[in-house]
Amino acid sequence: MERKPNIIVSSTDLERLEDLLDSLPAEAFPGKADLQAELERAEVVDPQNVPPSVVTMNSTVRFTIESTGQEFSRTLVYPKDIDTKGDKISILAPVGGALLGLSAGDQIEWPSPGGGLLKVRIMEVVHQPERAGEPHR
Repeated sequence: MERKPNIIVSSTDLERLEDLLDSLPAEAFPGKADLQAELERAEVVDPQNVPPSVVTMNSTVRFTIESTGQEFSRTLVYPKDIDTKGDKISILAPVGGALLGLSAGDQIEWPSPGGGLLKVRIMEVVHQPERAGEPHR
């Protein structure tokens, strides 16, 4: 079994995500237990102490697909902030829950449009609210 990378979550994100999870019935969100498990294993820090390379809520992240070198960017958001542009990932999506708290250089498995999984590397956290001085985003 592959060892999971260490993750860091801000106390503000943790509080908001716990409130969100408490509001969701388990049967309506099959990944609820997985997201809860990720939050439980996270190192929780004050927002001002989040390293600048860590993915937090509302962070924009640049990725590279390992097999092709193709790059793309996505923003990790709360479900209410999803739109039809396709450039956002809900924290409630399996890949969103897995992305939270990772750092530049970490890898994640991403669902491929044709089925299967792609290995994707986090190249850069392009925008992080904590780093930008936006703690109440």
